[in-house]
Amino acid sequence: MSGMLLVPVQPASAHPQCLDFEPPFKPSWHLEFCTQYEQFGCCDQRTDNTIAERYWDIIDQLETAGHELCADMLKEIMCQECSPYAAHLYDAEDPYTPVRELPGLCFAYCTEFHLKCRHVVKYLTENQQLQDTSERDASTFCSLVDLSDRDYCYPNVLKSPDLNSNLGRVAEDPRGCLQVCLTEVANNLRNPVLMLHSGDGTHRMFIAEQVGFVWVHLHDGSRLEQPFLDMSGEVMTTPWLGDERGFLGMAFHPEYRDNGRFFVYYSIQVNSELEKVRVSEMKVSAHDMNVADPYSERIILEIVEPAANHNGGQLLFGLDGCLYIFTGDGGKAGDPFGKYGNAQNKSALLGKVLRIDVDGSDSSGKQYRIPTDNPFLRDPEARPEVFAYGVRNMWRCSVDRGDPVSRYGRGRIFCGDVGQNRYEEIDIIVKGGNYGWRAKEGFECFDIKLCHNSSLDDILPIFAYSHHVGKSVTGGYVYRGCESPNLNGLYIFGDFMSGRIMALEEEKSTGTWKERSLCMGETKTCSFPGLINHHHKFIISFAEDEAGELYFLATAYPSATSPYGTVFKFMDPSRRAPPGKCKQKPLPVKVRGKKVPFVPRELTVLDTNEKPTRPPPRKFKLTTKPTVTRSQVTPTATAASEATTSAAVRPKWKSLDKKARKTNKLQPWKKNKVLKKQPANVQTKKNTVRPKPKEQSKKTAVMTPFRDKVKPTTNQTAKADFKSNALKKINSLKHGTIHKRKVPPKAAQKPVGHKKNSINFRESAKQYHSFMNKTKTNLNVKTNRTMQNKLQVKGKQAKKAL
Repeated sequence: MSGMLLVPVQPASAHPQCLDFEPPFKPSWHLEFCTQYEQFGCCDQRTDNTIAERYWDIIDQLETAGHELCADMLKEIMCQECSPYAAHLYDAEDPYTPVRELPGLCFAYCTEFHLKCRHVVKYLTENQQLQDTSERDASTFCSLVDLSDRDYCYPNVLKSPDLNSNLGRVAEDPRGCLQVCLTEVANNLRNPVLMLHSGDGTHRMFIAEQVGFVWVHLHDGSRLEQPFLDMSGEVMTTPWLGDERGFLGMAFHPEYRDNGRFFVYYSIQVNSELEKVRVSEMKVSAHDMNVADPYSERIILEIVEPAANHNGGQLLFGLDGCLYIFTGDGGKAGDPFGKYGNAQNKSALLGKVLRIDVDGSDSSGKQYRIPTDNPFLRDPEARPEVFAYGVRNMWRCSVDRGDPVSRYGRGRIFCGDVGQNRYEEIDIIVKGGNYGWRAKEGFECFDIKLCHNSSLDDILPIFAYSHHVGKSVTGGYVYRGCESPNLNGLYIFGDFMSGRIMALEEEKSTGTWKERSLCMGETKTCSFPGLINHHHKFIISFAEDEAGELYFLATAYPSATSPYGTVFKFMDPSRRAPPGKCKQKPLPVKVRGKKVPFVPRELTVLDTNEKPTRPPPRKFKLTTKPTVTRSQVTPTATAASEATTSAAVRPKWKSLDKKARKTNKLQPWKKNKVLKKQPANVQTKKNTVRPKPKEQSKKTAVMTPFRDKVKPTTNQTAKADFKSNALKKINSLKHGTIHKRKVPPKAAQKPVGHKKNSINFRESAKQYHSFMNKTKTNLNVKTNRTMQNKLQVKGKQAKKAL
């Protein structure tokens, strides 16, 4: 990546993009046809099969018409739909370029293509202008096919070091900052302090506002009109700018799907004077899975707050099933409470990480039990709930899911601890750990006397930054999602005051962490529909959904009553997961009330209504049939013999029933695959002789088990009908890439003035029989008696069909 820093940013800077307006990906399976893009590109195995099928259909027509096959160049051009720069090659990266149905070809390559293969153009496109100019001189045709940006035309796009040196990695700006983009997920929220999922398979997200409301957001993006929880009457909060009191934390029990239990952490005021933070247990309603039971609250713990700030507020369940509670040091500056402050005093509950077992109660009347392995359980000068101490005001902690494959890091708890006036820090919580406050702030001493105490034995943060970067850390998550593979393993967090988003990457061999700056992608980087490259300044919290995708919550005005809060989702524009890999199947959610549809407000880089300028492919239904191999070709076979025999013996495939289609679903292609024997009642296609492309000279050419149904004809025009039908099939498959976008009306698909390719053959029966006799005399019949019998039988079948 360091090489990129030496290259000035140019208009032709790398921006990989597919024809479906999404980033490229590494296919899950081997690509049999467009093998040059099997490491990174825009085709999965299904799309590769579709392109291969179209390719062989065109080869069929070229053989039938007696044309030069141009197999290599035809394959190269068709496979550019799989290029990671396919959108650029087809001028489909923005809505302002003309429609292009052939990829942009560099002039020298195009000239060679025009010389050898101009007769192929009519099989690749319906564009009448392209077809007409292909019959003229090379200069006219190639000026139409060329791209204005020569870096992106084929094959130059493969040779540019600027476009290929870091292909698929997170893009960096000139300063080395990793560029990410965002999507807007929710808005119109009043200081959204947290967002979490219930872990019950529904993929619902619960977003809590500081004033005490918790809203349910469904997987389809809509919000339920009735709140899940309304604690606004109990929660103490004010409209003052930056007030830290209010509804602060929430956690669902690991067995929430079965027991419906969840826990909340909020500020309260007693008798209009005494302020406390309260941790309570509540339950979901027995009648509505989207509403909490307001009468189910059971108070677990209350702690007196001596000041209005540093209220902590994080609740989470560890992998051990225990509830972790993160409290602030009580407020004011420098933790002035007592000789050592609350944070260093293990007999106080403030400035701590507490761990309790909420699945029972003890004999003293507490609504929880103390885990038997809590570190200070037998220390008479410590509260048994204390798990770790010496924290100032930890704001937002998370549990690492671990690497999706190796599970490395699973269960680690990361926290952001807000500093005093010099440093902000990130910590990994360990049992019995002392995190230094108020003796230390970050890596530096804060209280000199306490700092030099030999018994301090504090745990240093994994990262700290000074106040010229930001002044109030907001802890985040280690990304373990599916959709953005490049971000896996990065701990992503931010700063409330500066609005800066940062990332840490672990050096596993040493256990150290280094900073990786994260920034919003440039306009060109985020030029995908629905993406934005800006966010509100005040970053309140980070969140993770049930699938592990990462979000953050921010507001433009940090007041508990200001409806400017928005939820943003991270997205890497350089690489995505293969299509279908991250597909979720949420459990059904029974909705009793109304749903409020999500209406985005943020300005996207591209208008949400803008679509690729290249028309989307026509939808066609492929029918499953037994696999057929293509035999190797002998040079002596003529195109005429191919036409006469294949017309008669082309199999008629019957649509499989629903059960059969399910069992015969598309499987990945494999090299040297052993094919099953065909059923006896199914006609197999003639083993035709066809030259193989150079790339596949050492392989057995494989054809996918998909063909369109061909209806038999009984009149004298059978040969003409076969050719016409074959051409129509090619035209219907000309846009073979798979897009997720809806197909526009037919009128929009067909450019004005374009005519569909068709060939009309009017031959009399006499001409046809003469043609057949001539073909037979020219056949280079082998000595093999079996082959002679087959040719005679199939010749009779052809006559009989006509």
